[in-house]
Amino acid sequence: MFEVVNDLQVTLKKEHILKGQGIDPEKASPLLTRVATDVLNEANSLLEPAALYGYLPVEDFQHEQIVFPGGTFSGPLVARAFAGASRLYLVLCTIGPALEKRVAELMAANMMQAMALDGAGTAAVGEVSRQVMERIAATAKKDGLTAGMKANPGQEGWPIEQQRTFFDLVPADKIGVRLTESCLMLPRKSVSFVIGCGENMSADNVPCDFCSKRDRCQWRNRKEQH
Repeated sequence: MFEVVNDLQVTLKKEHILKGQGIDPEKASPLLTRVATDVLNEANSLLEPAALYGYLPVEDFQHEQIVFPGGTFSGPLVARAFAGASRLYLVLCTIGPALEKRVAELMAANMMQAMALDGAGTAAVGEVSRQVMERIAATAKKDGLTAGMKANPGQEGWPIEQQRTFFDLVPADKIGVRLTESCLMLPRKSVSFVIGCGENMSADNVPCDFCSKRDRCQWRNRKEQH
């Protein structure tokens, strides 16, 4: 059973917009900060946050494959991220099509504002994901389980083609998301991920822990310095 969530509250600040563009707010130029401020109200007005999630019991786990009713996920990341899980939460989040439509309109007229709005969309869908993850963690805790890390089809170690398995399992149309033949989600500001829950899962693992680029990644190193 999948639950549709339409009561999410997302209110962005200019710092979110800058981070969504990959810019450190403390180091942003006055121009970029001003553009982020200029688009802030419009960005918030264009958000249509929605999500759906539900879980499937784990039936078997061996080598790099995890089995559940209706299918399997496989790959090195799957083996690491979901080891010890007794259930898998499948999550789909979106902010709707309005913001990206506006970004497309602005691209020819004001590219800086378009890029700022695009950054706002990235930040917003991240915030939707965070709120849903908190709900899942709370539910798991009530059931005596711990929620582990989230993993996305398409990350290193998990082939993007397994998005098709994911979309075969979730009623994505209920929140207006669809998958293209090339496994791209539309609206683009949407994200799919899976969280394993179990009695002995670690809540501290993050995808960066399993990435081959972790030792030279500027984003990981920046986080560790703060």
